[in-house]
This record gives sequence, structure tokens and C-alpha cells, in this order.
Amino acid sequence: MIRRILLALDSDVSTPERIELSARRAQERGYGGVSVPELAHDPFVLLALAARATDTIELASGVAIAFARSPMTLAMQAADLQRVSAGRFVLGLGSQVQAHVERRFSMPWGRPAARMRDFVLAVRAIWDGFESGRLQYRGEFYSHTLLTPAFSPGRMPFGPPPVWIAGVGERMTEVAGEVGDAYVVHPFSSEEYLREVALPALTRGAERAHRAAIADVVASPLVAVGITQSDRARAADAVRRRIAFYASTPAYRGVMELHGWGSVADQLGSLARRGAWEAMADLIDDEMLGTFAIVGDPEAAAATATARFGSIAGHLSIGLPAETSEEASERFIRHLTSNMSLAS
Repeated sequence: MIRRILLALDSDVSTPERIELSARRAQERGYGGVSVPELAHDPFVLLALAARATDTIELASGVAIAFARSPMTLAMQAADLQRVSAGRFVLGLGSQVQAHVERRFSMPWGRPAARMRDFVLAVRAIWDGFESGRLQYRGEFYSHTLLTPAFSPGRMPFGPPPVWIAGVGERMTEVAGEVGDAYVVHPFSSEEYLREVALPALTRGAERAHRAAIADVVASPLVAVGITQSDRARAADAVRRRIAFYASTPAYRGVMELHGWGSVADQLGSLARRGAWEAMADLIDDEMLGTFAIVGDPEAAAATATARFGSIAGHLSIGLPAETSEEASERFIRHLTSNMSLAS
């Protein structure tokens, strides 16, 4: 059952100059939290500012790139954010893809699912070390065996933050089930993919770790909502472009193949390699749009979101296109919150 709605902030409002206002407005509008992406700015700097501007909502990295950092540097940043936010921080992690890890961050790549598992275990061992003063972690990829008092923040007064792990492929999803507190569903996922591929993978991961239940699920649907038909069309066009971008990525091909659209993924990949970004959205027909996104007026869109994810997800992370009007956004969240109240 959906317990909390997070606003997934986009790159326009998640900047050092605007993040405090954006987070404060999300709190005032009834969101249970905000999710800050790692795009053109450091998400941890943004979240520290958001923590100072709010006092009740959850503050999540959505998501930070694990492999761009060492477990020690990330564990310290997360510990500081948990302290600054008085226990409201959520560490959301993702792997990114090989090209970005190697060519943008100049960091090692290889066996990303196994590496993510080791990374999360290392971070948790470091947090334990902050509490105990002792650190002896030796994993397959990471080793941390030195922690002197001068370099330890010491006891974490609000405890360690939850760790949410994002994934698309089955192996990364299994890791989320094994060592994560929640699994963050990629925006480019359908209800069918979630039920037929992701949830069984989560269960396998939980069983491997002998956990009593699978990790919580954070659904991140693409939403095109508008008051008028023209408003909805503008929002839908923006979402089509985003679907086309995701569907062109080889790492996400399995999602398209599940629905029999592998050939479309090939066409999109070819267009992307030529830089024909504008032409790509034309390949996303109404059936694909309805499969990968929620489209409608605020009341209908809220009902669809509840029907799709109400029995699956504990959290909804909602990202709305910049083309969405303030009225449509507020009506959508109001209907969605009302549906949650009725369900409980």
C-alpha cells in the first residue's frame, strides 16, 4: 500500500539557487518527501540545503551514482546529511551505465550487480565503524580497515539512513532485494515488467539473504497530466521524448522486448547514435505511451497511479514534466493523497 508520495525534482528546480524553495514548496503542498537527482549538480549539496529549508519531509538522493565514489566518502556524506536533516535522509543509489562510469567519472567498471552489493555492505560496515570505533571490512571490490578517531564522525544520533537501490536488470534488482531497504523502480518500467520480472527478482534476492520480506518498492512512474486536452498533449509530448531516450539505451532493451517492441528499440538506438533526437519521439505511439506512462486529467491520472501501484509500492516518486501547470500538479497530488487515505 502506498504510504508516501515523493516529488522527484527535475534539473530546472534542483539547483543550488532554487532547491530550498523547491523543497519548501513540496512540503507545503503535502508531499511526503523530495527526491533529488544527480545530474548537473551534486545531490548531497542540494539535499543539505533542502534539509535546512524543511522540517518534516523525507529527503532522498534519487539517485546518487555509487560507482563515482568510494564507500568511505559516501558513508561520511550520508552520515552528515542524516545528522543535518535530523534523521530524514534516504540514501538512494544507482550504478549508472558503463560509459558514464568509465568516461565521465574515470572510475572502474565491471560486474555492476556484484560491485553494488559489495559497495552497500561496505557503506554499512563503515557506519557500524562510526558507532563502534572499529572497522574491518574486506569485500570483493572494496576494503576498509583503517578508521582513527580523528577521521570518524562518531556515533550517529539518528541512526544510519535507509539505503534504496535502483535497478532495471534482474541481477541488480536481486541485489536490492538482498541488501537494500527499498528497490527504486526505474521510470522506464511498465506494470507488467514490474510484476513479471522485477518482483520475482526482488524475492530471489531476499531469499538469498534469508530476509523475511522483500525490500520496499519505490515506484517512479512517468506522468503526463493536464487540465485541458491541449495541456495533456503538451505534457504527453514531453514524456514521449523521455520514453524514446530510455528505450534507445541498450541496458533497458529487456523492458521493450517484454512487450514485443525490440525492433523499435533498435530503431531508436540507431537514431540516437546519429543524434536524431527530435525524430525519436515519433516512434512512441499511444500504446507505448500508455504502457510506460500515466496520462490523463488529474483525477484520472491519480486513479490510474493508485490502480497500477497501490498493491505493489510503499512509495511513489512522482516526476512531472516542466510543461505541467501548477493547478494540474496540485490537483493531481490532492487526488492521489485522497486515494491513499481511502485505501488506508
